[in-house]
Amino acid sequence: MNALVIYDSVFGNTKEIALAISEPLRAELNVKTLYVKEITPEHLGWAQLLVMGAPTRAFSPSEDMKKALKGLSKQNVTGLKIAVFDTRIDEQDVDSSKLRFLMRRFGYAAETIEKKLVKKGAIVVLPAKGFYVQDSEGPLKDGEPQRAKEWAREIMTKIGISSK
Repeated sequence: MNALVIYDSVFGNTKEIALAISEPLRAELNVKTLYVKEITPEHLGWAQLLVMGAPTRAFSPSEDMKKALKGLSKQNVTGLKIAVFDTRIDEQDVDSSKLRFLMRRFGYAAETIEKKLVKKGAIVVLPAKGFYVQDSEGPLKDGEPQRAKEWAREIMTKIGISSK
């Protein structure tokens, strides 16, 4: 099975999570890990599994990820198995009750990406997942790359592939 891990990253945190996700997938699958600006329709035609992630910027995916999502054709996404992630600040680390309210109200990048892909015909393998940064520019919180690897193993279990 071919898996495509696509990410956007502003400060390197989302890239680090994408690479951590790719590692256990590589043990059992053919994996390409690509920066969002590198993807082509041929990449999507090659993949049976798409794992896609972006940083949460103003309660949304990054601009480059939004552009990429808009450019994806329904033809290339219909029937594609997906799992989506983002990087975000943990709501518990936010002092402002107003900001915590806005975070709950408007959400995060992963949910938006997942909805757009499902609307184009993708099939969700696991619900969208958030990985935490310490501050808006990072770094990642301790243990997040390991949590990403565990999530990748869950993805493989869900698609019927045992992970090592």
